[in-house]
Amino acid sequence: MQVALSLLLFVVGCTSSDNRQGGSSPSSTTIENKGSDTIVNLALAWAEEYQTQHPEVNISVTGGGTGTGMAALINGTVDIANASRQIKPEELIAAEANGYKPVEFKIALDAIAVIVHPDNPISELTLPQLSDIFSGKINNWQELGGEDRPIVRVSRETNSGTHVYFLEEVLRLGDDDSDIIFSADTLLLPSSQGIISEVSQNPNTIGYDGLGYVTPEVKIIAVASDANGPYVFPSAETVNTGDYPIARDLYMYTGNTPSGSIKDYLDWIYGAEAQAIVQEQGFVPVNSP
Repeated sequence: MQVALSLLLFVVGCTSSDNRQGGSSPSSTTIENKGSDTIVNLALAWAEEYQTQHPEVNISVTGGGTGTGMAALINGTVDIANASRQIKPEELIAAEANGYKPVEFKIALDAIAVIVHPDNPISELTLPQLSDIFSGKINNWQELGGEDRPIVRVSRETNSGTHVYFLEEVLRLGDDDSDIIFSADTLLLPSSQGIISEVSQNPNTIGYDGLGYVTPEVKIIAVASDANGPYVFPSAETVNTGDYPIARDLYMYTGNTPSGSIKDYLDWIYGAEAQAIVQEQGFVPVNSP
């Protein structure tokens, strides 16, 4: 389902600064695309297919996290930044100070799956319980009706948009005034694949990951907003109905209003062919009914 990271599309040349400023540059055929590791496999699949149909356009895709993509957008070193969260006010200010007016494109939806080792008997958790687990208030699976084992918390690192979203919407339960943070002993990992690997090997772990990255080697937990339920598993259907409580939008940002080859590529992304790839990659198309 996923495109291997080893297939990163390295290309020769660079996109003109005029294109990043939103101007037209007919001779430019390279699109630099960087950012969210959640989106990187989807972006690679899109780029591979688009280049097959448009050999005159080269698309270079790299990850590094949402923060990395945003920094590159602010500095004018990429044409498209991938983000698993919306641009922050301070990032917008920094971009504008450099002469950019970032434009947001919602390109897919994603469910964040809460995952544990397959041997863990726990199958349901509420958002408040998850907040208590990841903030360090609950430290043993026995407190949740499981075995007498210490809880090992696994998270994406702080540069990740997924980390930021989980912090704001799960640990802080959407409360903008909350100052809850991840427990200091939380293991921070640099990639979605790293999360899956760690949880699949350690029976004491709990982590979270984009649904498109989840493999059979881990167990998905059903999540409820509160103890009254219902407990819901992540899927395209439960994201579209709003029943799954940990779902978010995924974005691409350009430095200014796109034109030329960048606009053509973004227009293609919203088409039926590209949105079918969204579903193949385990995400939810933006044009789902």
